[in-house]
Amino acid sequence: MNFLYDIGIFLLRGTLGLLALFNEKINLFLTGRKSTFEQLENKIEQGDLTLWFHCASLGEFEQGRPVIEALSSRNPQHKIVVTFFSPSGYEIQKNYAFADAVVYLPLDTKKNAKKFLEIVHPSLAVFVKYEFWPNLLREMKTQGVPAYLISGIFREDQIFFKPYGGWMRKLLHGFSHFFVQNMQSLSLLESIGIRQATLSGDTRFDRVYSLLEQNNDLTFLEDLTAGRTTIVAGSTWPKDEELLTGFINECKLDEVVFIIAPHQMDPERFGKLKKSINKKSMLYSEGVPNRDVKVFIIDTIGLLTKIYSYADVSYVGGGFDREGVHNVLEPAVFGAPVLIGPVYDKYQEALDLVERKGCLVAEDAGSFEKKLSILLKDLQFREKTGDICRRFISENTGATQIIVDYLDQRI
Repeated sequence: MNFLYDIGIFLLRGTLGLLALFNEKINLFLTGRKSTFEQLENKIEQGDLTLWFHCASLGEFEQGRPVIEALSSRNPQHKIVVTFFSPSGYEIQKNYAFADAVVYLPLDTKKNAKKFLEIVHPSLAVFVKYEFWPNLLREMKTQGVPAYLISGIFREDQIFFKPYGGWMRKLLHGFSHFFVQNMQSLSLLESIGIRQATLSGDTRFDRVYSLLEQNNDLTFLEDLTAGRTTIVAGSTWPKDEELLTGFINECKLDEVVFIIAPHQMDPERFGKLKKSINKKSMLYSEGVPNRDVKVFIIDTIGLLTKIYSYADVSYVGGGFDREGVHNVLEPAVFGAPVLIGPVYDKYQEALDLVERKGCLVAEDAGSFEKKLSILLKDLQFREKTGDICRRFISENTGATQIIVDYLDQRI
């Protein structure tokens, strides 16, 4: 099985090399990794003490961030290394202030795994939510590097829990400890003989709760949103935008403003989105919106969490895409009721918020129009739903403290 895996990685590398000629994201994925070892060698010396954190992408980074910053604060003598698998995480956080080195994780070959660990020589490694790389985990065991998984979540349909999943189950047994989000994950791990696990919850609750303490003022939104019902649609994909534009074009409510922040930065798509709207619309890059603007499109990154603080109603995109809905916690912490699409079953926080009735689910265009209309027109219902969201966040904080107290004793 190991041999077949190594062959698969070799073939993947060749395939990606061809695809990179036509796909910018894949090109970033490959070219960014070319400088990983050079960057590490420039920033990490053999005598350094280091802590290593791995995140698949930006969402996992936000989960890991409270733990990274707390451990960094408690252990200033250690250098912090953060790795990403995806360009969408690395490109946004490559200058992260709490890390001494931020790099792409090398492709999972035996040679790369050995070289990476020899350069970084971490006191411990923390993986966020998932990412299980066989060669890397085996080399960590060989070199005596303890591995921990935080904010982990497991499902019955994963290969670890299938009769044919023995090879992957062995990888899990290599972890020193698991911190999981829910009882189901704890039970699934116990079913395959793993008991070094703690039900800690999700560190993202701590991360989003901290947003309330930062300055969320955006002066360019003050005039636009003052005295108006504000709908913020964040991390949207084309299907989400199709539903939104249909609703916007038919909306007869005067004192309503829509702010749309697409998930991907694509100038051509921004232009098409703007043209599809029959009301006065404007891009962020075009300047500060005045009161005539009904739809404001955010064609930049890094503002969405603050924009959510202006929301009376939020729509979180991705729920009509096969990968599923994006982060529902960011608008919820500001007490904004959440509307999403039907694909959310892999996201525990969305499942829980739907069950509590702080998050509404639109199954199709008709359902989307009906539920968004109710949220806009029924102030009492909107406020009640928003309060459910606010309480949901505050009642689920604390995972970071549990994890940091445990790890700090093992550094």
